[in-house]
Order: sequence, then structure tokens, then C-alpha cells
Amino acid sequence: MGQQYSLNDIVSALGGHVVGDGSVLISRVSSIANAQAGSISFFNDSKYQKALADSKASAFIMKEAHANLTTQPKIIVDNPYAYFAKLSAFLNPLAVAPTGLHKTAVIHASAQIPASCSIGSLVVIGENVTLGEHVVITSGCVIENDVKIAARTRLEPNVVIKHHCEIGENCHIFSGVIIGSDGFGYAEEAGKWLKIPQVGRVVIHANVDIGANTTVDRGAIDDTIIEEGVKLDNLIQIGHNCVIGAHTVIAGCVGVAGSARIGKHCKIGGAAMILGHLEIADHVTISPGSMITRSLATADTYTALMPFQTHKAWLNTAAKIRHLDDFSARIKQLEAEISFLKTK
Repeated sequence: MGQQYSLNDIVSALGGHVVGDGSVLISRVSSIANAQAGSISFFNDSKYQKALADSKASAFIMKEAHANLTTQPKIIVDNPYAYFAKLSAFLNPLAVAPTGLHKTAVIHASAQIPASCSIGSLVVIGENVTLGEHVVITSGCVIENDVKIAARTRLEPNVVIKHHCEIGENCHIFSGVIIGSDGFGYAEEAGKWLKIPQVGRVVIHANVDIGANTTVDRGAIDDTIIEEGVKLDNLIQIGHNCVIGAHTVIAGCVGVAGSARIGKHCKIGGAAMILGHLEIADHVTISPGSMITRSLATADTYTALMPFQTHKAWLNTAAKIRHLDDFSARIKQLEAEISFLKTK
């Protein structure tokens, strides 16, 4: 059981207004189905009315339009899901990291580290690194030379920030992330591949979250740029020279090839692939698993999927697709013959 807050305490901190007993104590957020006494859940869709009626939650977060669906105490807000996220953070704050340098950290004498920072065990910090106030670098991270990390950014264990990269304030970078590794650049000569030095940087703006084991490659010449408020899930590959527009969200296992430019406020579903040098407009949504092979100039939802089938049925479908040109030519021929017969 964690810290308890009354509904009145919660709305004082986060806004909204209480309907019912504002003295009810809340200690955790829960799903409607698994809630117990002391839990608060959010309700955002009238199709879940049965789950609402059966729930054991002590209170709910909901819209004014749904307030009459339960007699339990409730907090009324315009966006229950967003409020639920804020309340979860309020009830489950990050552990306060101890300030100072762990005795096992290896830090170059030229690094600029304010006293408010927290540097964990086995951290390595290279030459000319500059950290802002209240930066937290947890165990096992490696920060190479000439890196800049702005105030209140937090690196979880085993993050690697390669040389000359810049990270804005209030970013949260999760375990296993590698920022600024070389992009995939090679030139062919006489049947062999020559590596192209990757001399750009990665520049990450403020309020960016990057999920576990995601990689963001440095630019070949120009910088790879992740703009303000971008949220990247786990296991994403961002290629060299990409630009990801502000407040875009990208789900797990997405691959973005080099020099692609993705607009602002886009939503990209899991396992989608975006080919290199394409431009994606602002406010585009890409469905999970889609392969994007051309630029998208208009805000819309784009899907490039075939529904799954048994393997035998898929082979049959694929065989038919290979003959579409033949079918099209045959249909045109039949249409011409029908038109000719009609004129007789």
C-alpha cells in the first residue's frame, strides 16, 4: 500500500472536479476489471458499462456525459485517459536519485557536471561532456566525448551516448538505447564496400522519450534530428540523417531508413517500415506492419497490409497477384469486345 490521497487532494493537484464523496482515499490506479478497494480506474467508452457496473474500484475518472452510469465517487474531466496518465505519475513518482558521483564512476577531468546531478555506479563519462542541472545517469551508462545533456534528463542503466551528440532537457532514455552509432553508409568499388565515415551527430530536442534497445544513428554528413516531444517505443531503428517531427509517436519494432523525414504529430504503428529519403506529411497515421514505399504528402491514415491467411491460401493468393497484369489485359480485351457487340 503506497501513499494515500483523497479525491479532493487529487483534484487540487491535477484539476477536474469531484462528484460524490471527495474524502474517499486512493492509493493506486487499476484497470476496471482488476480494481480493488483503494483503486481508481478510468472509464472512456459506454460499451464497457457492464465492466463498470461489476468493478470494485473505489472511484472512477470519467467524462460528464458518463457520470450517471455509476453511483461511485468520480472525478469528472474532459479527457479521462490523459488524466489517468497524470494521476498514475502522481501516485507513482520516480525514485529520487541520490546526488553526487558514485565512487566507481570514471569521469574525465574536463567534464562539467553540476553538483545537482546523480551519476551512478560504473558510469563512464568522456572528455568535454557537459551536463545540465539535475541530470540523472544511472549505472553502466557510457557518455562519450563532447556530448551535451540538458537539465533534468534521465538515462536508465546501460545507455550509450556516442561522441558529439546533444540531448535536450526533460528527456527519458531507457535501458539499452544507443544514440549516435554509425549510420549504415557504404560505397561500392570494384565489388567491395567502402565505409563512408559518419561525421554528423544526433540532436534530440526537449521532452523526448526513447524506449529500451532503440537505436538512433548519427548522420552521415548532416545531423539526425529528433524534435520536441517525440515518443519512441522499444526496439526501433532510426537511420542516419532522419528527421522525426515534433510530438510524433512511433510504436515498437518500426524501422525508419536513412534520410526519411517524418512530419509533426504523426502516429506510426508497430513493425511499420519506412523506406529511405521519403517525406511524410504532418498528422499522418500509419497502420501497424505497413511498408511505406513512397512519400505521403497528405494527412490521412495509410495501410499497406494483406489480411493473414493459412500458408496454403496465401500461396494461392500470391499466385493470383502475379497474374494481375494478365487479368487486367484480358478484362480490357473483353470490354472492347462487349463494346463492339453493343454497336452492332
